[in-house]
Amino acid sequence: MVVFGEGSAMALALAAAFFFSLASAAPDSFFGCYDSIVSFGDSLTDTGNDLVPGLHRGPCPPANPPYGRTYFHHPTGRFSDGRLIIDFIAQSLGLPLLKPYFSKPHNDTAQRRRSFSTGVNFAVSGASVLPYEFYKKMGCLDMSTNVSLGTQMEWFRTFLAGLPDGRKYLERCLFVLGPIGGNDYNNHLQLGKTLDELQFVTPLLVSHIGSTIQELIKLGVMTILAPGNLPDGCMPISLTSYGNSSTHNDYDPQIGCLSGLNEFSGYHNDLLQKELQRIRELHPHVNIMYGDYYNNAMRMYLAPNQFGFRNQILRSCCGGGGTYNYNPVEQCGSPQATCCRDPAEYISWDGIHFTEAANRVMAKGLLQGPYTDPPFSTNCIINSTSTSTIAEY
Repeated sequence: MVVFGEGSAMALALAAAFFFSLASAAPDSFFGCYDSIVSFGDSLTDTGNDLVPGLHRGPCPPANPPYGRTYFHHPTGRFSDGRLIIDFIAQSLGLPLLKPYFSKPHNDTAQRRRSFSTGVNFAVSGASVLPYEFYKKMGCLDMSTNVSLGTQMEWFRTFLAGLPDGRKYLERCLFVLGPIGGNDYNNHLQLGKTLDELQFVTPLLVSHIGSTIQELIKLGVMTILAPGNLPDGCMPISLTSYGNSSTHNDYDPQIGCLSGLNEFSGYHNDLLQKELQRIRELHPHVNIMYGDYYNNAMRMYLAPNQFGFRNQILRSCCGGGGTYNYNPVEQCGSPQATCCRDPAEYISWDGIHFTEAANRVMAKGLLQGPYTDPPFSTNCIINSTSTSTIAEY
């Protein structure tokens, strides 16, 4: 029989409490699965690149209050009152919040490498899948940036070239490709294209995304999360923009979203999933996850009270008034806009982007729920068998 002293007993009790806390926290986190995150995308993922002069044309709303009020208590360049989906994913992996690629100049190459040892974010607000030149030739001149998916790939190659062992870095890296593509569709709609005409654009966008994924695989990326599009027909910006030209039959009778836009998002997502499956068959050793952002978001609209959303679910928290509290002339961040008392009761923050509360629900659905295919946990377990650590970088 072994007898423990008082100090030993207390140590055991503390250890037991520690391991119990780990066990209870396990469903909410995937610590140790990946050593870094690399992200591409647009304003749904941008963590501050939009603040860089020259990358964005015109006003920069997330540089002004009340953006960032909930978590950071000041604007950070994120299009939300707090954290984004990519932020919650990083924290669940036990990693720091993802730094924007242009966060600060680093003259010292070694210093820059250390700064991005746990990941880097190339996403820029307004970014498109197809190149800026493509839209310029079409006559679409009202674009907030000339950054495209190809531009972000160029930055990524430069970043990768500066690492001492790039392929080893990417073996334990979660690569998040999007969401991206919404700005492409908006560009075409601004040119007067109809949803029926946009269906001819979708295969081109999806093919471009697929080509980018295959290029990343050649560079050494082993795990990719490729999100689909959101239900755009539920966004205050869409409901405001198409409200005057829509009839009663254009709206979903259960929620009030625009059915046509949501069906189009579904069409894009169907083609994207088929493309991802095609690439999986070509590269069975690579973990390619589809992020079902559409159905993940729809559950918030279908059962808002379940997630604490108690106000009008199709109305934004911050905006310039109107039925859905979205005004393109007086957007959130402008002096004329007003902000709700509690953003956690709203799904939409500014009419285009989610509140931190909604982003939390979305991230949890991806990490724990059925909204990644294959499930995030499966890929995480596979990747956890590697022994490399971020200390090596």
